[in-house]
Amino acid sequence: MVLRELSGLILSRGPKLCNFVDWRGLKVVYRRYASLYFCMCIDQEDNELEVLEVIHHFVETLDRYFGSVCELDLIFNFHKAYYILDEILIAGELQESSKKTVARVIATQDSLVEAAKEQEGSISNIIAQATK
Repeated sequence: MVLRELSGLILSRGPKLCNFVDWRGLKVVYRRYASLYFCMCIDQEDNELEVLEVIHHFVETLDRYFGSVCELDLIFNFHKAYYILDEILIAGELQESSKKTVARVIATQDSLVEAAKEQEGSISNIIAQATK
């Protein structure tokens, strides 16, 4: 219901209107990049322009990681997009403003995941050989 309500509210707005919408006592800040919309719901007292910059920072980091980010990148790698978001924000506040630092942390995480997959594969092979 929330998704349907916000989607209808944001998609019906014209391109020349501002990127802030009041909704249920909160503010929704959104930004469109090609066919992708990125939205954040914030308190009335929060700074909308700062949130727009955080969204832009997130999208630039996604672009750096995926090449040119598209819907399919986010659909099939949503866990990586969430991991990137977790590196940028903590409890709704900007944690890391350096795209290079975020990229380095993500590359380290990717290498750890690959090492774990290789180790899992070798353990599976050992078990398969032992049960023959």
